[in-house]
Amino acid sequence: MYETYWQLQQKPFENTADPRFYYPGESHQAALLKLRYAVENRRGGALLTGPSGSGKTLLTGMLRGALGADYSPFVHLVFPQMSTAELLAYLADEFDGGDRAPGAHDLQTSVRRIERFLAANSQKGRHAVVTLDEAHLLDGVQTFEALRLLLNFEPGGTSALTFLLVGQPAILPTLDRIPQWEERLGIKCLLRPFSQQETADYVEHRLKVAGASRSIIDTDAQPTLHALTHGIARRINRLCDLALLIGYAEERQRLSAGHFEAVCRELVTVAPE
Repeated sequence: MYETYWQLQQKPFENTADPRFYYPGESHQAALLKLRYAVENRRGGALLTGPSGSGKTLLTGMLRGALGADYSPFVHLVFPQMSTAELLAYLADEFDGGDRAPGAHDLQTSVRRIERFLAANSQKGRHAVVTLDEAHLLDGVQTFEALRLLLNFEPGGTSALTFLLVGQPAILPTLDRIPQWEERLGIKCLLRPFSQQETADYVEHRLKVAGASRSIIDTDAQPTLHALTHGIARRINRLCDLALLIGYAEERQRLSAGHFEAVCRELVTVAPE
């Protein structure tokens, strides 16, 4: 709606996993390096945690693009609220293409399918990766234990699978109750919110990717933008998107600190009277 007015080629603040919009903040780059190390060295598990909206899903997408063809299949589970049997059946389907008889989703059948696939995959020189997004929502200790046991499949004496647990910090107390998983996690990463400078650079980066050829946001508005969003990427995206929309409606030439404050007060932090 506002792209033409601001001379943009597309919306700059959509919450999508488009790698072009990835901003290499210090915390994100460190986490990407660590996760890549865990996978390429065939560790059993790695943990990526951080506040909601901090960019965890986009980061795992960047990881997938950085890995070579030998690290496949790369399964990305985005809805973990399944029973243990359902989750293992889902993984078996993702691994072998869903080649199962109707209704055959019992644990024994799924485990055997997974074991056969991992053995065949390893013989081809490949290493499977499973990203469990929103892992803090997994169905309790039993499900974590079932997943951990899959790491015991080591055809030829080498690891055949890496689990990437991606979730909010609420996952940490659960893992504390499962010391066996603690031993399997070769890497732990915590995504921190952007600093004030990173927030400014993040916004400018996304505007440039979207085609901006001129400055749209006042320099002195950047501290206000950071304070209002606390450096959380999804909050920055929401506030900037709304600010561009209202700025277009009001025919503004640039976005000021006062404009961001007004948009946040009226459209983001709406409170009942």
